[in-house]
Amino acid sequence: MKHVIAFDISMGKSYMVVYNALKKCQLEKEIAHNRPGFMDLKKLIDDLIEGYDEQPHIVFESTGVYSRTLERFMQENNYSYCLLNPLEAKLQCDSLRIHKTDRSDAHRLALTHFTHERRIETDSNDVYRQLKRLSRHYSELDDELSVTRSRLHKVVQETFPELENIFTTKSELFLNVVQLYPHPDLVLNHSKTIIKNRILANTNKRMAVNKAGEKAVELMEAAKQSYPAASSTDVVCDQVRVYAKRFQELLLQKEQCISKMELIAERLEEYSIIRSIPAIGANTAVRIIAEIGSIQRFDNNRQLNAYTGIDIRRYQSGKFIAKDKINKRGNKHLRKIMYLTVQNMIRQRRFGGNHIVEYYDKLKRQPYNKCHKVASIACVNKLLKTIFFLVTHNQNYDYRLAP
Repeated sequence: MKHVIAFDISMGKSYMVVYNALKKCQLEKEIAHNRPGFMDLKKLIDDLIEGYDEQPHIVFESTGVYSRTLERFMQENNYSYCLLNPLEAKLQCDSLRIHKTDRSDAHRLALTHFTHERRIETDSNDVYRQLKRLSRHYSELDDELSVTRSRLHKVVQETFPELENIFTTKSELFLNVVQLYPHPDLVLNHSKTIIKNRILANTNKRMAVNKAGEKAVELMEAAKQSYPAASSTDVVCDQVRVYAKRFQELLLQKEQCISKMELIAERLEEYSIIRSIPAIGANTAVRIIAEIGSIQRFDNNRQLNAYTGIDIRRYQSGKFIAKDKINKRGNKHLRKIMYLTVQNMIRQRRFGGNHIVEYYDKLKRQPYNKCHKVASIACVNKLLKTIFFLVTHNQNYDYRLAP
């Protein structure tokens, strides 16, 4: 290599250093992440390519949203670059002397590039990038939904706790009724016929008139018996309506997000392959693809395991032998999805042959006698191996051929 350009990235700017083949720093300066800054950077890189007939080696650390601007610049100009995992960069650049600044970090990245073999970042398909963004947005919506559900439960317990016994708390009908009648006094102000008609108008399912009438009677009886902690004019009733409305909005946004992901993922060959595995539906399939990305970038299933963070960490010193644990250094979102997928497979064992479930049962029996979590992670390993094989060989799942 003739030149190395290293960047230490922060919000809206980077500190850049340029080293020649003799490991001498030729240039160091700060560049802004805007059009003028990137125009100057492009001129510098193009001049080096023209003068030495070789693109300089470019290396920088992944810093989430802050490094994506520089990544886009490199991809649009077809410059190859090395994108380092923060942990990998720390291990390679650490020394006995602790001296950390943006300037020193950039110099260390450049100097260690001469002694370490680093993988060139491949230009990922835009489909995978869009899927990953949607998957992370889905996770955010799911987290917010969990918080909103807890808040709604808390305020309903103060105003009309019996509602949660009459209706399924995640149903559209419950969310509509709780907005209409957050307090029992509001129920008692109406007749049975009005309440029945409102129930029929606020359900998205086909409900029989008699069933709606039964629910209306049940609601009125509960209202007569109820003694809430707040009055009907209390502000907590307004909070019930706000949380119920927000809950509905989040459910709708989650559905729209998954629909959009399915529409994008249908173009990919691996979508139908992963869907062919038992107990994996559209939601799970698109999220697995989104978090793994292009599976072709992995040389073997062990690399995929490490990316997921389920590779084994072993520690032994003298007579001490630590218990084996998974590293948990990989993609935590993918690890969670894969674990939940295995749990779904175990729950749906009655629907047909699944070699992952059979492997789980084998680990739970003697002489292995593994606990649930250990057996589940072993099944995640087997599921990843299965996905890797099927996608790389372009085959659908067939229980008869499963090992």
